[in-house]
Amino acid sequence: MDLVIDLGNTNKKFALFNGGEIVELEQFPLLTLKNIRDFIHQNAGIENCILSSVIPHRSSLNRFLSEKLKFIELDEKTPVPVINKYRTPKTLGKDRLAAAVAGSNLFPGNDVLVINTGTCITYDFVNKNKEYLGGSISPGILMRFHALHTFTGKLPLISFHDQEILTGRDTRESILSGVLTGTIAEIEGITARYVQEYPDLKVLLSGGDQKYFDKRLKISIFAQPNIVLHGLQQILSFNVNHTK
Repeated sequence: MDLVIDLGNTNKKFALFNGGEIVELEQFPLLTLKNIRDFIHQNAGIENCILSSVIPHRSSLNRFLSEKLKFIELDEKTPVPVINKYRTPKTLGKDRLAAAVAGSNLFPGNDVLVINTGTCITYDFVNKNKEYLGGSISPGILMRFHALHTFTGKLPLISFHDQEILTGRDTRESILSGVLTGTIAEIEGITARYVQEYPDLKVLLSGGDQKYFDKRLKISIFAQPNIVLHGLQQILSFNVNHTK
């Protein structure tokens, strides 16, 4: 079995994979070495592990995992099952690369756009030749709410609500309309630009806000929860198989 650890900006996750499928998933605001120790102790049969982190973490975590398992930490030098054509691979978010790997694996031989709606909204494109070309990054929903509050004198901080408002009748509704309707328009607009260039494009949607967008976007999409975790597991399998 494979252990996948994803230390993101907001959530820290680890997932247990068996046969390429998630059989257990844990999520914490803060992931400690004790969490990992307990999880490995409770799940006999874990052989391989990959760690992906976009935040600083203790070196003791790496040492522990290296001692217990066949372990790799994803970085720009890690072999991956796509051709990475990003001009600055060292600055590429590991979650973005993992999402592109998973998208390419789901739709081999197709042009694929992966949209991940989390702290940021990321758009990552991999073509039918398995070449990762890059994409774009924009603020996620919560970041937009916080920006309006932080960088203005009087606009309140609005919490996310599962609403659909076009014309706001007060300040709260106007912010909700601007953020939520604007984000939907952004996603649909960027996707439309890609479809113009790649008519047979497959579009994958994932991330923490996936469910909100999934039922509102007027485009053809495939929902794929936990796409980053799946991509990380596929990178792990790729490396394990190539070192046998």
